[in-house]
This record gives sequence, C-alpha cells and structure tokens, in this order.
Amino acid sequence: MRRKAARVVRCVAAVALLGLAGAWAQDAVPVAPVAPPVPASASTVVAAPQLPVEIPFASPHAGFVRTPSAPEAWGGPRKGDEATLSDRVVSYRIQARLDPGKHTVDGQQQLTWRNRSDRPVSSVFLHLYLNAFEGEGSLFFTERNVLAGAGGSRGAAEVKKGEWGYIDLGRVEQDGAALSWRYVHPDGGPTTDHTVVRVDLARPVAPGASVTLDMSFHSQLPRVIERTGYVGSFHLVGQWFPKIGVLELAGERGATAPRWNVHAFHFNSEFYADFGEYDVHMTVPKGYVVGATGEQQGEPVPEGDALTWHFIQADVHDFAWMAAPGYRTMDGEWRGPGSPTVKVRVIYPPEYAATAKPVLKATVDALGWFSSTLGPYPYKTVTAVVPPFNADEAGGMEYPTFFTADSYTNVPAKTIDEYMLDFVTVHEFGHGYFYGLIASNEFEEPMLDEGLNEYWDERMLRARNQPVYLTTPLWRFFGVEPALPVFMLERMTAMLSRPADALGANSWDRLSSGTYVTVYSRTATALHDLEERLGKAATEKAFRDYYATWRFRHPSIGDLQASLSASTGQPAVVAQVFDQYVYGTDRIDDRVSDIASEEVLPLAGTAMVDGKRVETSTDDNDAAIQRQRDAWTKAHPGAAKGLGPFPWKTTVTLWRDGAPVPQTLKVTFADGGVETARWDDTRRWARFAFTRPAKGVSAELDPERTLYLDANKLNDSRTVEADHAASHRWSADVAALLQGFYAFLVTL
Repeated sequence: MRRKAARVVRCVAAVALLGLAGAWAQDAVPVAPVAPPVPASASTVVAAPQLPVEIPFASPHAGFVRTPSAPEAWGGPRKGDEATLSDRVVSYRIQARLDPGKHTVDGQQQLTWRNRSDRPVSSVFLHLYLNAFEGEGSLFFTERNVLAGAGGSRGAAEVKKGEWGYIDLGRVEQDGAALSWRYVHPDGGPTTDHTVVRVDLARPVAPGASVTLDMSFHSQLPRVIERTGYVGSFHLVGQWFPKIGVLELAGERGATAPRWNVHAFHFNSEFYADFGEYDVHMTVPKGYVVGATGEQQGEPVPEGDALTWHFIQADVHDFAWMAAPGYRTMDGEWRGPGSPTVKVRVIYPPEYAATAKPVLKATVDALGWFSSTLGPYPYKTVTAVVPPFNADEAGGMEYPTFFTADSYTNVPAKTIDEYMLDFVTVHEFGHGYFYGLIASNEFEEPMLDEGLNEYWDERMLRARNQPVYLTTPLWRFFGVEPALPVFMLERMTAMLSRPADALGANSWDRLSSGTYVTVYSRTATALHDLEERLGKAATEKAFRDYYATWRFRHPSIGDLQASLSASTGQPAVVAQVFDQYVYGTDRIDDRVSDIASEEVLPLAGTAMVDGKRVETSTDDNDAAIQRQRDAWTKAHPGAAKGLGPFPWKTTVTLWRDGAPVPQTLKVTFADGGVETARWDDTRRWARFAFTRPAKGVSAELDPERTLYLDANKLNDSRTVEADHAASHRWSADVAALLQGFYAFLVTL
C-alpha cells in the first residue's frame, strides 16, 4: 500500500518528521518435545497418539531474514504442472450482509485449515484486524501517538463520535462443538489490543489433517481511516473477517521449528496470510454497485429489497470488496502470452469520470509490463476502484485482483496529477505481484513488497519515457514546467544523508512514520544503483528468476539475495548492497576534495649531458623556460588557456565520508581531452595523478549519473578555477523539486 495514497511529493514533508518507535517484548512460549511415534509391531494395534504441544509465536521484533529458506520450503517452486496454482492451505466460505445505514457487515464463515506441520495443533490463532479501530487502547492507536505524533502520516485522521470500527467474534464451533477463545498479544502490546485471538480446539488437528471451523461475526466499519471503511454511502470492505494466521515450518523464512506468525495490527504494518480459496456471498441493497476480489458468479440474486452477489477466487491470500450506489463502470480486456483473457474493470463515482479512462489504460499497460518482465498474470480479473470525494484514505490500497486508485476531477497532460494517477494505478496493480503472487511477509519485511514494487513501477514509467512533471496548469501558464526522471525523485525523498532504519527492518520498529516512507524510496534507489552495477539485462533476468522461483510462496529477504546472487553470478556485488542498505544503515558521500594542476617544468641544478655534468642556474633555467614559452605562443597564436610547450600534472584528491562503493572519476583537460579512473577500494581517501600536454580544468565523480545513493551530489565535482557548471546540473534538480513542491501547495 502506498503511504499517503502514494503522493510522492508529500513524502518530501513526511521524511522530516521525527518520532520515537514503540516496541514491546514477549517471551516466546517454549516448544515441548514431541513424543516419538511408537514403532509398528505385531502386538501394536493402535499407535500412541502424539501429544499436542505449544507452538511459539514469531519474535515480536522479527525483521529481515538473512538465511535463505530450504529448497522445498512452502512445497518447493511451483513448476506449473500442479493441479492448483498454489498450495492451498486454507479456504473460506462466507455469507455477508451489508447494512449501509449502520455501516456494518454481519457474516457467517466456514474456515477450513490444513495443518502442514509434523505435530498436532491444539490451538489456532485468528486476526481480527478491524479491532485496531475500536478505540485508543489498541496497538494501532498506541503506536500512532508516537510514530505519527508530528502529523503528516496516513492513518492519522481524527476519529469522531460514531466513527470507530470493530469486529465482534460470535460463536466458534468445530463439528458442532462450541470452542472457547481469548485475546492474545503475540507482540507484547497493550492488553487493550484485541486484534489477535487464540481458539482452543475441541480436538487437535493431526499432522497433514484439516480442521473446519464455523463462526459468526459482526463487523462495524470505521469511517475510512486506513485501508478500510466508509465515507457516506461508499463502503470499502477490507480486513473485515476473522483470518487465520500463518504456521511457518522449519526452513521457511528462517524458522528452525514450527511457529505462529500472527502479529498484532501495528500502525505501519500490513498483512501476511496463506494461499487459499475464497467463496463469498455479499448481500447489499438494490441499486448498489459491487466490486470484489475474483470472478463474479452470474447475475446478482434478488432477495427482497436486496441483491446477493457471489464472487469466487482461488490461489489468493485475502479478499476485499466495495459497495456503493450510483457508481459507474468502465470495462476493458487484456490478452498476453501465458495468461488467460483478463477482464479489466474500473468502478468510479460520476464526479471523477475523468479518472476512469486513465486508470483503465494504466492498468492494461501494467498488465503487459509486469507479465512480460516478471511472469504471466495468472488470474482472469482486475478491478480498480476510484474512491469518492473526501475519501483520500481509501485511495491507494491493494488486495488480490482488486485495488483502489486516486481520484481527480481533471487530469491535464504533463502535470503532477497525471503522473500521480498513473503512478498510483501502476503501483497498486504492481502489488498484485509483489504482495499478491510473491506473497512476502509484509509485517516483518515490508521492503519485499513496498520497496521492490516501487522499484519495478518506476522502471515501467522509465520505459514509457514518462518523467515526473512537478507542476500544475497554473504554473505551466507562467512557463514553469520542471520535469525529473522518476528515480531522481525517489532519491530526493529517500533520506540518504542520515538513514534511521535498515531497509530490511520490520514495519513497526521504526523511528517514525516519516522514516518508514523510505522503505519505498530508498529501496527503489538502492535497487536502481544495484542495476547499474549488475547491468540492465542481468537485473531483468534475475527478477524473472525470482518471480519464477517464489510465486505462490513466501520468500524472505535472504531468499531475494540468494536468488539475485545466483541469477547474476555476482554475489559479491549483491552482498555489498544488501549489507550496506538492507541489513544496515550505511550512507554514501564521496566527494572531490581537491584538484590541482601545475606545469612540469625543467629544473635547475646539475645533470649528466653527453657524459659530462652540466649545471643550470635558476636564472638560466627561468630564461630558457621563458624562451620556450615565447616561441610556442608565437607558433600557436590564440591558443586556449592551459596549453603550452610543457606538460601538465593534474592531481585529484577524493574523500569518502561514508560507505565504500565503486566510483568513476572523470578529469577534463584544457584541450578537451578526458581521463577516467576507477576508485573501487575501501580507502578513506584516494589521490589520482595525470600528466598530459594540457592543464586539468575539472574533476567529477559519477559522470554518468548512475550512483543515486550518494547523499550529496553537489560535492561530486570541482574545478581548478571557480566554475560551478558541473554542480549546477544537480542543484537544478533541487530547484525543480522545490518548484514542483510549491506548485503542489497551490493545489491544496
């Protein structure tokens, strides 16, 4: 999901926010030894049953995983010849009824879950995400007070009377037997947080067996505050049903034994779930337009003054829907190699009709880009929803085959509005790959979704030759039309000079919401620079290989590193970038600290000439030098400054104020000649000398502008004489950003 509805320009302000990360600890429940099975014998009639054991939670501070998963983790790579796209662990059959006046959903749910582990499971854990919005005692609001204390963050809106949201879990049964449940706190948060429950089973689930739970629930949607809710008669119904956590096994994402990965709903956190099947019926009033994850099954069935809509989707790990009266639809279609025919639908309110066509086009274009550069899109539908007026918090959200875009009454060409609408649409569709198909753990490793997706989105816009126009029609009227390459804007919002958090950190152990934003921009910048070092072709192949290996599974950051290393054959380069930025908070700031150029003149003193020692006095030497200069000047009238009868020695001193990274030095001479040198060691400083017929006039690091992680590009160049032309090209980018930001303020 795009923080602040993916408004990149606003990140400029957000990254200035400072806060204090809240963190809580909880001791993991020890794992009891499993009783060994009784060996079969002639006298053995029934083997002794295994005793249920307590399975611990994942660490409350779990983050990046360095150790690659086992080759057969999550059932091994999907080869394409399996009966199903994913290894379906869970299925949901839900009957839901929306009361639009009360903004509630009443549901009956049948959940079937398969125990993939080698031990019996006596308790399961369910997410009740909507309880994050039930009151200020939730972990969500507790962290919000710290992380978004300075404002400027998504999810920071005031909740007024009657606007809270919650989910009440009713009866829970296993084969007709009522089950007990209680709230638990896997991350050690406040006892007033009710976003995770433990359900104790009447009978344990044996290894490899499945359990079916029947339950009822009542969901009160909040006024849209984060990812879900209502505005007026518009309802975005996300994270609305009891959802089972993920039981990870040894060899999966760094686990050494089975563990429940079922974190509470943190302020910055997103989601993580098993692949499965969803069969959902939604009953809503007549006259409402409905869109949802998956494929609609026939026409809605009348039921008094209501209609019941039916949607099915398999091989996904979440389900969301929307319902609103008076909405319109715009349909399209996409076909591509290896994919089914994809029906594309945009659902939009009349006031934002201008948004529908650009959203449809960007979605179709994104289908082509992601399918050709990563792998074929495997589903038959994509639905994009345009939120209504005053529902910004509902924009820029992603769920499988279903996302929300941004809303504009007008989309002029070459403006920030055009760029943002295209970017948000591409970004939210792109989540269908990095969050949806490559189902990483967004709780613990948000970089694998938000960061990788941001990078791939910008690659698409770069391939479309679509820069960022940081302006509005009003500013264009006055001739202000700054445009930046997409990755330039990313580096400018990435807090490169003083990173607070490692990119691979989890979503909640962050200094502030402002520093969390850099999961997007700093990851995109780091991968941009990695691509420059690996090569475009090698990088594209590596990401295709990553997708092929990890689609319909749950990779870790360690798996990403291993995949990129193996595919490119350049593990040292990949490791350096990961060590510096993913696992650490290194910064880069290399600079040209000095450049000096002096003539190499004959020297006074004695020397052997034709076997005899000859002495040249200082005066004689100076006179000889002058005669040679005069003769050269006479022979070369109008020659450029910095040329002459004697060679020049130019010495350049470089200084490193951060982590080492390979650099290219370019030195330009008075005759137009150029010399380059590579600085690819770990020295704090380095000195390079060049002797040529002409005087050196300037020195510049990164002349091709490929190293975007350098925190200060204005000190990358220096001239022998005062001339700021080399640095002006970088300062011009800053000026363009400021112009665009001021232009953006005009629209507020």
